[in-house]
This record gives sequence, C-alpha cells and structure tokens, in this order.
Amino acid sequence: MAVNLQLVPAAAGKRLGAAVIDWLPGVAVLVVTFAIGFAGITRTRSGGFIVYDTSSLVLFGGIGLGLTLAYLFVVLGLEARSGKTPGNLAMGIRSADQDGYAPGAGAVFLRGLITGAGILLALLAAVLIVVFKWFDAALFILAPLLLVGAAWAVLVVVSNRWDRNGGLRGWNDTAAKTLVFDVKAGRDPITTGGIQGPYSFAPLDLPPVQQVLSPVAGAKAPQTPAPQPPATRTAAPPVPAPSAAMPSQPMPYTSPASFAPPGSNSPGVPTGHRVPPPHVDDDVERTQVRPGAVGPAPVAVLRIRLDDGRDFQLDRSVLVGRNPMGQTGEQHAQLLAVDDPGRSISKTHLHLLTDGTGIWVTDRQSTNGSAVTTPDGLRTPLVPGVPTFVTPGSSVHFGDRTFYLGQA
Repeated sequence: MAVNLQLVPAAAGKRLGAAVIDWLPGVAVLVVTFAIGFAGITRTRSGGFIVYDTSSLVLFGGIGLGLTLAYLFVVLGLEARSGKTPGNLAMGIRSADQDGYAPGAGAVFLRGLITGAGILLALLAAVLIVVFKWFDAALFILAPLLLVGAAWAVLVVVSNRWDRNGGLRGWNDTAAKTLVFDVKAGRDPITTGGIQGPYSFAPLDLPPVQQVLSPVAGAKAPQTPAPQPPATRTAAPPVPAPSAAMPSQPMPYTSPASFAPPGSNSPGVPTGHRVPPPHVDDDVERTQVRPGAVGPAPVAVLRIRLDDGRDFQLDRSVLVGRNPMGQTGEQHAQLLAVDDPGRSISKTHLHLLTDGTGIWVTDRQSTNGSAVTTPDGLRTPLVPGVPTFVTPGSSVHFGDRTFYLGQA
C-alpha cells in the first residue's frame, strides 16, 4: 500500500498466529467430544454379526458439532461487522473488504470455506463413518484427512507470502475480495474511513454541537488582502466643476445596483456613471443583492446533524457517502464521509444542493435507497436520480444512517 495511506499488510506469521488462536477452541471441543463418543462405543455379537452401539458417539459428537458451529457463527458475525476475531485482536490485525471497510458476512464465510475446506472434508468423513459404521477403518480414514486438511489450511493462511502486490492478499482473500492489515504497525481503515481515509475524519466522541467541515476538493485557501496605509490608497477620481446640469453638492453614495451605463434612461440615475468594482469583502456565494435594496440580504446557513451527534455546516454543493467522490463538474463539492461499518450506505449515496431556504436532495442510485421524513412525520422514499426539496426540520434517511436538517 502507498506510504501516505499509512496502511500495512499483515505478515504471514501474524495471519497464521491469529488463525491458530481462532481455530483452537473449536478444534479442542471437537477432539474432546468425539474422543468421549468413540470411547463409549460398544461392540457385541448377535447371530454371528457384530453390532455397534453408537449412541454415545452420536450424543457427544452432536454436542461437539453444535458448540463448534455456535462458536464459528459468533466469530463470523464479529469479523463480518468489525474485522475483529479473538486471533485478530491478539495479533493486532484486522480483515477488511477491498475498500477498507468491514468485510461483511458473505466475504468472511467464503474465506473460511476456502481455508477450512480440508477440515470440512475430514468432518464429512467422520459423519460417513458414523452412518455406515466403518469404525474398524475410522483411524485409517480420518487421520490422513485431518493431516491434509490442516496442511491445506496453513498453506492458504500464509499464501500471501507469494502475493506479488506486497503480500497484500492470500488465496482466500483473492477469492473473497478481502484484505488483512496490521493495525499495530499502521492505520486501521475500518475505523478511519476506508482505504483512502475520509476527507474529514472526526472521532465519534465529539461533543454533539462540534462543527466539523470537510475541505472542498481542489479549493485554495482564501487570500486575505494586506492592509495598506491611508497615504498609499488610490485617490478618488476628481469631481467635475459644478454646472447647470449637475448640482454643486456631491451626490450621496448609492448601492451598486442603482448605477446605470451611459445612455440609460432610468429615472434618478446620473448618466455616464460606472458601476464601481466589487469590494474585496463582497461574498457572492453568501449574499444576494436586490435592485434598489439598501444592503445585501443574507442567506440562511444550513446545517445537518448526523445520528451520531456530529454537526456539519453545508456548503453550496455537498456529496455524502462512505467515501464520496465527485463526478464531472463536481470537483469543488463538499465531501462528507460517513462511517458505516455495516456497509448500508453507498460510496457516494446523496447529493445535496443548498439554496438558502432548504436543500435539494438527490439519491445517487444507491444500493439501499433513501427517504425523507417531514416535521409532521410523513416519510417519503426518494426516487433515485430525482432531486427532492427538503425544508429545515426534516430528517433524511440513507441506508442505516440519518441526518437532521436545521439552520444555524
């Protein structure tokens, strides 16, 4: 991984150590319960035939399988949602999907299926031995299968050593499109915004009203003009001599909107006056000037508050998602990266366009969709690709996350 991303692929030794720690409880339970079950098998002769009593094997073997499956499901769910397992925590590594977020149940299940294919084959052989009562040949069947299965699992776990991309992926990772990172030596992408990292990452323990602004992509820092001493400032243009057509007293200053070019017939506007250049403090993004108005009319500042308590002030154009990226013409949009380990929201889920009185919300063809709940409690799903006007006081739901729209 690039150095500036601060991501370190997990080494083969740490992967193997984590796998052994994860496998040990399940294997120990199976070995103990099946050993007790096999010890309880009795053999008697009846009519010249050997009869086996396998009730103890079925009982203890079933208990062992049930406990092992329950343990595996707990570990699978934990890793799917957070990339953590007991072994991963002990070795300081995390598994993630190809974007650096929680891998999900499907990917974790596929990785486990590929890694433990040999062990599963040995378990299937054990079931066949019980069903068809091949107890005399059990040792000759199970022992080789268990050895081969264990060797295969170890080979798969350390297969990232032969990965040409810096040891980033093993065979199971390639099939499941997953990654494993060393979070002791580098950054944990699951908790810090994925592979690329968020454009504005803030801890979840911020105070509810803490303002966190995402930088605008490609924008330059505003340049503050250096103050000039009064003696060096540009002098005002000379005032023409009084005449019959012009009053002797200087005209009071009027707003720029009231000036007219030469030849204008607008009443009350001196002919030939130029519109003065804009002042350095003028901000056309935040103010509106109406013709004839005394001063600029401020536009309301809109804010959203996420369901985790974080508060954001909105720019003109905003993209919201797990790792939002602008399309053509959107390079200067505000980018709000929202943490979502469950992957319920898309990379670029919503586009927000503010107009002072509210926002136009557009669902960007997201996977899990979006909806709006108005202050009166009416919930309306958003049609993908169709802008919907949302007024302050409403809530916008996207995936499993929600934000509330208000004014500063």
